[in-house]
Amino acid sequence: MAQKHGNKYGTHRVITPYGVLPQPADKVDNNMDEIYDNEILIDVQTLNIDSASFTDISRRAEGDVEKIKEIMLDIVATQGKHRNPWTGSGGMLLGKVEQIGDALKDKIDLKVGDRIATLVSLSLTPLRIDEILEVRAEVDQVDIKGKAILFESGIYAKIPDDLPEKLALSALDVAGAPAQTAKLCKPGQTVVILGAGGKSGMLCCYEAKKRVGVTGKVIGLANSPKSTQRIKDLGFCDVVESVAGLTPVQIGELVGKLTGGKMADVTINTVNVPDTEMTSVLCTKEDGIVYFFSMATSFTKAALGAEGIGADVTMIIGNGYTKGHAEITLQELRENEKLRKIFEELYA
Repeated sequence: MAQKHGNKYGTHRVITPYGVLPQPADKVDNNMDEIYDNEILIDVQTLNIDSASFTDISRRAEGDVEKIKEIMLDIVATQGKHRNPWTGSGGMLLGKVEQIGDALKDKIDLKVGDRIATLVSLSLTPLRIDEILEVRAEVDQVDIKGKAILFESGIYAKIPDDLPEKLALSALDVAGAPAQTAKLCKPGQTVVILGAGGKSGMLCCYEAKKRVGVTGKVIGLANSPKSTQRIKDLGFCDVVESVAGLTPVQIGELVGKLTGGKMADVTINTVNVPDTEMTSVLCTKEDGIVYFFSMATSFTKAALGAEGIGADVTMIIGNGYTKGHAEITLQELRENEKLRKIFEELYA
């Protein structure tokens, strides 16, 4: 029997409300018994939950692994996908191609059995979890038995042969951040990176220093003692400061001292907790750029907060996709041995 034809963007899977795309939908169809002709069925191995979402779920579960599992299973049972109802974010997945819709077979460079990481959010991906096998809270990863659907418009990356799967998955989860950093940072600029010692923060620090060069300056701001020391040891930043316990105004004053009052040309926010919008704005000079990669960002707080203090800055909401983002991010791990070693120790 011929497969049904689906919409390119996956609207055929939306159950409620009518007419919206899968990401904002309240519920999507996660029936995997039959796929549409423009879908890819994936046998899922690992979910890489985005940092803001996993931090939120872990807090609600008080760190209890079984409660974390319950929350995740309930999210998927309710929505047919893993969109954290409190943060609105998801993550991405690692799996093996199980079936390719008839309309896609001659259009894509995939075959059944290929191992891929999806580069679209779990917040829009139809997902079925049959069993949660392991929760690795320290790296925001959850091993499962289950299935998922990638739509025709969905992007993916084949897992490279020269990098461990879990290592590649961790890096690809935040691939948009260093790739956007590469586009935004110019030689000679001053760049401030919030959350510098985290996963996306480390990649951004490396890429920022590469782009601003010897005439530029990269200031890494970290929170915990461990993350502060980590980014210091990597040596990507010209200055590293711990800002634990400081208010937004105090952090802005610190950046003022470090820049001789000039402030940052570009501020990159990679933190995984809410209420850091104004910290980013206060670090940035007039006509500068603030790049919010954090999924904990509130557009309302950023826009109205900047207006409230008369800050004329360009604010960019982090798009998890930019052209070449997977290649740029994986290449960073290949070309810097210290960065790869840290990622292998923490995430592989």
